[in-house]
Amino acid sequence: MPDSPVPSAAPAVEVDGLVMRYGAKVAVDALSLTVPRTTITAVLGPNGAGKTTTLETCEGYRRPQQGTVRVLGLDPQRDRTALLPRIGVMLQNGGAWSGVRAMEMLRHVARLHAHPLDTEALAERLGLGECGRTPYRRLSGGQQQRLALALAVVGRPELVFVDEPTAGMDPHARRATWDLLRELRADGVTVVLTTHHMDEAERLADHIHIVDHGRLVGSGTPEQLTEGGTRDLEDVFLALTAKGLGS
Repeated sequence: MPDSPVPSAAPAVEVDGLVMRYGAKVAVDALSLTVPRTTITAVLGPNGAGKTTTLETCEGYRRPQQGTVRVLGLDPQRDRTALLPRIGVMLQNGGAWSGVRAMEMLRHVARLHAHPLDTEALAERLGLGECGRTPYRRLSGGQQQRLALALAVVGRPELVFVDEPTAGMDPHARRATWDLLRELRADGVTVVLTTHHMDEAERLADHIHIVDHGRLVGSGTPEQLTEGGTRDLEDVFLALTAKGLGS
């Protein structure tokens, strides 16, 4: 049975003491973090920091080995049936059949939801109109990213996880993606994103978590982390994730 409803002020995501291992390797090391509702929260970290494993656990793809994870007040494993209609997930790679046309895939996913967004308007917004009849395998990297984002939000989720949302996009598509994520937040949607672009995190995020060696090494608003703009976020990131800090 799903957990009892939680107050709307409760965090959208709560990770408490999460531990995840791959054999002898500790990928996530007693990590705790929260994501407030109706915010854009960025999770940053170098490759291998544990951020993808953490988000996959929040999305219900992995079971916590230690610690607890709650998403919209629910357990992503035990309450998966109740949670799935309420979240969207944008995968960095994949998410569509190789031979399906872009708009066919978007319309198919839309039909799985009770109150989907208008697919034509969403495609136009993300610049998918010119490639709507192109098979997925022939789309450019940026076009595949735009389609993946459309698939993640077409069901009107309360919470959406987006992994490297603008990877491979040209500046125009990148700006359109930023605008869409901001509009989602304004409409009450919570956005959790990972990105390697420091400017993207600084411009979009209300809150930033920096993860290294599976541990939280920095957290705050962009203004707090950059000391009111007197420091560069990339410099802060590099200092916090310096070799040995998380070991």
